[in-house]
Amino acid sequence: MYGPRGAMLGSGGVSDGYEVGSKRQRMMESNPYFAVSSGAGSFQPYGYAGGFQPLPPFPVVRLRGLPFNCTDIDILKFFAGLTIVDVLLVNKNGRFSGEAFVVFAGAMQVEFALQRDRQNMGRRYVEVFRCKKQDYYNAVAGEISYEGIYDNDYQGSPPPSRVKRFSDKDQMEYTEILKMRGLPFNVTKSQIIEFFKDYKLIEDRVHIACRPDGKATGEAYVEFVSPDEAKKAMFKDKMTIGSRYVELFPSTPDEARRAESRSRQ
Repeated sequence: MYGPRGAMLGSGGVSDGYEVGSKRQRMMESNPYFAVSSGAGSFQPYGYAGGFQPLPPFPVVRLRGLPFNCTDIDILKFFAGLTIVDVLLVNKNGRFSGEAFVVFAGAMQVEFALQRDRQNMGRRYVEVFRCKKQDYYNAVAGEISYEGIYDNDYQGSPPPSRVKRFSDKDQMEYTEILKMRGLPFNVTKSQIIEFFKDYKLIEDRVHIACRPDGKATGEAYVEFVSPDEAKKAMFKDKMTIGSRYVELFPSTPDEARRAESRSRQ
């Protein structure tokens, strides 16, 4: 069976039936991409010949905009025909965040995976983009920490706090502008105003971002009456418009103006 929080998949995506934590641990011990430096408590890439050798780029992509009921089997189907080594569904405070990391068998597989950017899974389009191997490592460390797999024999620095990593938005400096991401492509200004109906926004300062060809990007910029009001509106982060959950981020007037300028080109 596939674990609810992420699964280690073999060639062709076949699960070997073991617990998620033990599978990921075995893979990290045996795969040169995941070799752990003894005593350092951190991941280091080692080559097959026994000494340090440069490796090709770490074959991982990040997914965003996944349905909240998404499973690793859904991701396996989404990347049908590609060889997946690992799927890690990212959770935020015990809830699926709509993001995932997928590790492939090699760099060429990543190139094919990137071609599926903005294809649909169910009724939602999914963003597929490159990410750093350290982002994946941090997510794995948070997963293990969250599930209590590390014990007292663990050597080295403890993994970063899962809650701390996901509280970055709280620490950011706010202006009166919020950026919305993950919107339905057919979203309307009135839907955005309704989404923020409990907060004081400036209705004629709602801008839906578009590409030069006129197609929506899935992003929008909304101006509120004050930075404090914008920060209050962050309560709507990860809530839905239609069938899509929407991410909110602090933004700036300059960023909003640049997006509006690109839409007019």
